[in-house]
Amino acid sequence: MNPLTIKDNKLILKTDFYDVQDITAVIADKTFEQLEKDGIFVFPEIIKDADDISRDQMVLQSYNDMYATGNVMGFLGTGNQRLIIKSRFSDGEDYLFQYLLNKVMDFPNMVDLETDAKQDNSLFNLLVFLFPHYLKKAARKGAFKTYIRKQYNDSNVRGTIDVARHIRRNTPFIGNIAYSQREYSYDNYLMELVRHTIEYIKAKPYGERLLNSAKDEVKLVVDSTPDYSPGDRRKIIEDNKKNTIRHAYYHEYRDLQRLCILILQNEKQQMGYGKRKVYGILFDGAWLWEEYINTLVEDYFYHPMNKAGKDKQWLFKGNIGLIYPDFIGKDANNRIIADAKYKPISNISGHDYLQVLAYMFRFDAKKAFYFYPEATDESDKELWLNKGSTYEEDVVPKDDICLIKHGLRIPQNSCSYEEFKEEIHNTEIEFMEVFV
Repeated sequence: MNPLTIKDNKLILKTDFYDVQDITAVIADKTFEQLEKDGIFVFPEIIKDADDISRDQMVLQSYNDMYATGNVMGFLGTGNQRLIIKSRFSDGEDYLFQYLLNKVMDFPNMVDLETDAKQDNSLFNLLVFLFPHYLKKAARKGAFKTYIRKQYNDSNVRGTIDVARHIRRNTPFIGNIAYSQREYSYDNYLMELVRHTIEYIKAKPYGERLLNSAKDEVKLVVDSTPDYSPGDRRKIIEDNKKNTIRHAYYHEYRDLQRLCILILQNEKQQMGYGKRKVYGILFDGAWLWEEYINTLVEDYFYHPMNKAGKDKQWLFKGNIGLIYPDFIGKDANNRIIADAKYKPISNISGHDYLQVLAYMFRFDAKKAFYFYPEATDESDKELWLNKGSTYEEDVVPKDDICLIKHGLRIPQNSCSYEEFKEEIHNTEIEFMEVFV
């Protein structure tokens, strides 16, 4: 198996995708919304009010004889074909993607994105590391409860007598009756599936640490599944494949169900279920970059969460003109606006300027920053707002309103991930010096 490795935001000849044509046949010219319905995990989850990730974004979009990759990083696979999408800001090994996942998602450092022989493990590790996130998300609705049919063999008949089972188990007759009863129970096929996934992850070297981030939710599942038996795993998987969660209220459990099946089926090297099924995990680069920047500047800036619809801001009275600035300075007397841009300095232009200037006007800010990944040694670029008009030939820069393109230098050609971490820690210190 020779996986195809490409980078985000690039134009690539369609002929280069020959070895992964089964994957491209499924994902090409499909939106994120369509891919999620096909079973591919997209981060962050598609949300109506999201600004920088759209339902209409595509992983691969056709342009004549080429495909344009989107603002997405991750893994896709089907059969023996693998497609790996790395960050365009990494030259050589893609340690940046791994670092962003570690910082934003708290993924363990074992995500090996570089060794071809371990690509299946890379994708599988990502699936496992997503489990606490989906478990916590689903558990907000409480434990999943549904009707199940339970079998009994005692003298307190409370349901339908199972004649065949009664003859088989109670001959000669000793007073017990074999019967079954429909009950509304927490200990059902889905909660058992989640329990099997928890026990499977616990057996991994990193399992306890990973599950510790969702220990309350894990306890909820364990307490809800007293009938758990390790030998039932195959039956539980098959029951869940036949009984997909469809109730709209429990849609978070549907995602968790799909993830658990993928994780448990990995034991048989059958990741993905259904004929020619494409499976995978995709991360929006802009979202990852913005959340990473927030881990650095959170002491200085508020961070409205447009993905969750929290901390809404409005341009006009009467809640008109919904906006989500990436970052709003906490110093009300010297307000600063900042925008995270997952793009090179030369690509920050046009609409980017108008958007931030609108935010500055709204919040009475005299200074704004663009936080972008710098793959070279480009210095900060200051942009001073003009006043005057070309008609009067009196255009001059103002001396009090400034936009600054402030890059965080991404280490290049690091020999190892550990070396990359040391180098980027140093560049993070340099990046933060403008706020000290």
